[in-house]
Amino acid sequence: MNFTVHLFDLACYISTLAVILKTTNPKPWVNEFESIELSCMIESISTTNPRIEWKKIKMGEPSYVYFDKEIAGDLEKRAKIREPATLVILNATRADTADYRCEVTAPNDQKSFDEILISLTVRVKPVVPRCSVPKSVPVGKPAELHCLEDEGYPKSHYQWFRNKEEIPEDPKGSPKFFNSTYTLNGEMGTLKFSAVRKEDAGEYYCRARNEAGFSKCGPQMMEVYDINIAGIILGVVVVVTVLLCITVGIFCAYKRGYFTSQKQTGNNYKTPAKGDGVDYVRTEDEV
Repeated sequence: MNFTVHLFDLACYISTLAVILKTTNPKPWVNEFESIELSCMIESISTTNPRIEWKKIKMGEPSYVYFDKEIAGDLEKRAKIREPATLVILNATRADTADYRCEVTAPNDQKSFDEILISLTVRVKPVVPRCSVPKSVPVGKPAELHCLEDEGYPKSHYQWFRNKEEIPEDPKGSPKFFNSTYTLNGEMGTLKFSAVRKEDAGEYYCRARNEAGFSKCGPQMMEVYDINIAGIILGVVVVVTVLLCITVGIFCAYKRGYFTSQKQTGNNYKTPAKGDGVDYVRTEDEV
């Protein structure tokens, strides 16, 4: 019995000579531009003036954010220490997503050092997504609609709407979309029709959502029209007829000689050329 009491007393004695830290939340999160506390509480310590340091660890590289009783680094003027060791970030940004390590050194304690690692996630609301909707598609043809934004964190999930009504991922689950032949990928933001119907026409828009909020693009109209086979055939016949008429006209003009050069008629008189350019003079004996 006495042995057990002595062990308990020894444990209590050692604990009073050791610095021990704890936190209320090892994995906190916060929306961008809001405040967040990274709690680092000293549960046990004997040293009256311990050294407290905070380090930010990103991509495996540590850097000071609190050293020698001063806020440093990219948190300067955006953070403070709440006694005794809690770090308060006043205006969190997406760049603050990282691991943070609270370190306390107590020279007068038998266990003179302890640390706690806290992983902070800063959630970023999605920006307005870039949406692509075809303006017009013929009945029975495929069509693809695309939606994307790359600012939100965590990664956004996408929802498509037609005429302000959400399009379900499974068309068989809704009477209004039961006969539609599409596939919806909420992770990639794509809506693909294998063969559009007249009922698929309407105003489409996309919404990007994550834990921090959502944003949506403006509605865009997609028209679905019938292919006029008779009109196409008539158009082809007209073009062929016009080309045939042009060909016949050119042939007739050629036969009538409109495309040949006229020959010059009549005798062309040419002045005889002088022999050597010297005038011949007769003498008196030749008379």
